Amino acid sequence: MSDPRYQVDVSVVTRFLADQSQPEQNRFAFAYTITVQNNGLLPAKLLSRHWVITDGDGHVEEVRGSGVVGQQPLIAAGKSHTYSSGTVMTTRVGNMQGSYQMVAEDGKQFDAIIAPFRLAVPGALH
Repeated sequence: MSDPRYQVDVSVVTRFLADQSQPEQNRFAFAYTITVQNNGLLPAKLLSRHWVITDGDGHVEEVRGSGVVGQQPLIAAGKSHTYSSGTVMTTRVGNMQGSYQMVAEDGKQFDAIIAPFRLAVPGALH
């Protein structure tokens, strides 16, 4: 059972960016909006991110970095932080997953898991 002091949930909404894509050149752009919800009992700061991006051909790219979109937000207990970002893939379908490395107000470090989510050009999946 997880410690209720350190409960951070992540939800994702994705969309295909047709105007930034060039299918004839195998360039497919996607945006994603992420909400990081602190359901724990303590404020927690998002320190860094780790993404695993897998395209439709099975090629994997790992991305690590500090914070999200240039920020390391401190999220109060019961509050959330939402941001948008994007990625470009060479296939019409792929997925992303990963984790955020967090630190609670009491100094405890923990990971917030980002469950796999799909990126797909509309109509690419039947």
